[in-house]
Amino acid sequence: MKIKNAENLSAEQLQEEVNRGGRFVHYQYAISFIVATIKPDTGVYLIRKGESAVKKGAFFTILSLLLGWWGIPSGPKKTFAALRINLRGGKDVTDEVMATVAGHILFREAEKRKAKAKARMLEPIS
Repeated sequence: MKIKNAENLSAEQLQEEVNRGGRFVHYQYAISFIVATIKPDTGVYLIRKGESAVKKGAFFTILSLLLGWWGIPSGPKKTFAALRINLRGGKDVTDEVMATVAGHILFREAEKRKAKAKARMLEPIS
């Protein structure tokens, strides 16, 4: 999983960011094509403590305002839903991301234990 605004951070560093008050969110945007409107989610963004989640999602809010309303019949409805999520700071997915991060850490620890056990088995007996 690629997390925007968290490039080059290890799993442990991501945990530290959340412990300091950071969170993970994704935004939505609406784009209409006269008879059809799409409302996809963005990727996951790390919002560090003190950063404005609403400001981070401003691009998607503006995109929806400009391109979302024009679809019939669902353009206005999907645009309003995307705006509501973005203006509340995005959809918080911190728990889901942290579950994945914790699983990654546990997997790495298990791999290290396996490698140590294998190395002990290969040691010559004296």
